[in-house]
Amino acid sequence: MDIFDFYEGKLPLLISIPHCGLHVPDDIKARMTEKALELSDTDWHLPELLRFARDMGASVLAANYSRYVIDLNRPPDDVPLYKGATTGLVSPITFDGEPLYMEGEEPDGAEKELRREKYWQPYHDKLATEIEKHVARHGAVVVFEAHSIRSVIPRLFEGVLPDLNFGTNSGESADAALLDQLVARAEDETDYTIAANGRFKGGYITRHYGNPAKGVQTVQLEMAQVNYMREEMPFDLISERADRLASLLKGLCADMIAYGEKLAAASPARQAHR
Repeated sequence: MDIFDFYEGKLPLLISIPHCGLHVPDDIKARMTEKALELSDTDWHLPELLRFARDMGASVLAANYSRYVIDLNRPPDDVPLYKGATTGLVSPITFDGEPLYMEGEEPDGAEKELRREKYWQPYHDKLATEIEKHVARHGAVVVFEAHSIRSVIPRLFEGVLPDLNFGTNSGESADAALLDQLVARAEDETDYTIAANGRFKGGYITRHYGNPAKGVQTVQLEMAQVNYMREEMPFDLISERADRLASLLKGLCADMIAYGEKLAAASPARQAHR
């Protein structure tokens, strides 16, 4: 099983989907609880929702291994990104606080480090390489961090999560003009509830790679899963809702491509190649 799937596009948009993976190696699976094997905290169906992106010219990087194996959107030193309840690089619990492993079967420090090297590092090596290639080729790139989550998880946040949660690390990872444009489209075209830099302001990928001064605009979007699927087993798509959300995502991707192309056209690197 490959660590990730990658499609190389031609335009300055790179989509990262780090939590869509469903594969769990047999040796890990044998130690997990029956509840854990439901993989309920997966960012379900995002490659399918974003299937149009390749035809638009975007590059797409999608994980194949479950976040229960390794969380690709956590820092390698496992320092918490948010105050309060959260999960770590190799989490022992689900979002609801239930154990992932049978008693006495939790991974130790050596196993955690092995997983980081085997699963986390290759994804980030590829992501970093593709960001560098996009900036070298175009002069700029927009990195779209695509995520989804159940709309109600009391352990992580109060009440019902807004439908669309945009994050730019409080303005550090992307221009305010880009975020404003994306939020405006969502407000104009839908009646989804929207938050910007709220509970989900961006995970490790957004915070680490976003660097507008160096031509890298990074935007995270955390979507409430109720807007396109059933949030309980068997976690299947609801086609009408999924089609509606995919239509908006296509518009948001078009905005990100246009913004990336505008930055690319004005970049010193692009000018030097003309």
